[in-house]
Amino acid sequence: MATSIVIGLIVLALLAIVVLTAAVRRGDTRSAIGQLSSETVRRDRSTESTAASVGSEGSGRAVEAAARAQRSGELVALKERAPVEYTPYVPPDPETLGVTRRQFLNRSITAMFGLALSAFGAAVIAQLWPRPTEGFGARINVGRIDDIKREIATGSGFFYYPQGRMWITEYPANAVLKAQSTYTFYPKVEAGLQAGVVALFQTCPHLGCRVPECKTSQWFECPCHGSQYNQVGEKKAGPAPRGMDRFPMQVSAANELIVDTGDVIQGPAIGTNTTGQEAEGPHCLSSGGGH
Repeated sequence: MATSIVIGLIVLALLAIVVLTAAVRRGDTRSAIGQLSSETVRRDRSTESTAASVGSEGSGRAVEAAARAQRSGELVALKERAPVEYTPYVPPDPETLGVTRRQFLNRSITAMFGLALSAFGAAVIAQLWPRPTEGFGARINVGRIDDIKREIATGSGFFYYPQGRMWITEYPANAVLKAQSTYTFYPKVEAGLQAGVVALFQTCPHLGCRVPECKTSQWFECPCHGSQYNQVGEKKAGPAPRGMDRFPMQVSAANELIVDTGDVIQGPAIGTNTTGQEAEGPHCLSSGGGH
């Protein structure tokens, strides 16, 4: 008896839980339906009005017919417009479009050949052109070696010869062997060095300024940018790219120095020092000394 009562209570409890759950879900559904947003309500109304208007105008076929009529009316309006005037086609100038790669290469090769032929022609003309017979650019007889050395002593170690735009200084006899192994241009100046002199071009190889002597240091010192050279024109300091340029020298049978001023020889490389001469006194330029 007691067992039947317990089973009945359990069944009633389960039924009560089912009924309560169904009631809660129904209440949630009602509350969700009753709380629609204003935007949703407006959309529903617009949809209903659109459907009503469609229904009042007729079926879908009527709507399609109206759309076709509208399109045909637009086509008629386009046809009734004034005709458009088109500009006649003119082909562009090929030069305006640019140069093709083939044209560029052909023109470049032609230009290079032209430059090469021009340079060759200039060299041929220069060789055939008569050389000056006197003054700068000619072979100049400076005088006897003994007289030149006396002029050098009178000038405190330097002798300037204006007709040839050159400086002439003494070259030590004990440095000739070193010059022979160091100077790449030695054969052109051998006769003069053997005689004890060297002929130097007056201009600085840096930017072409005329280089004066400094009698206190016994060097050449350029006032333009401070390049300095020892007494035989080898670079000692400054921005110059090499030593002073020089001229080929020959000594005649009468012991006269012949200098070819038409052939300028590039000076020795930086670091060349065949004589070992250092500054013998104060420099004429404040930037003196050092490499």
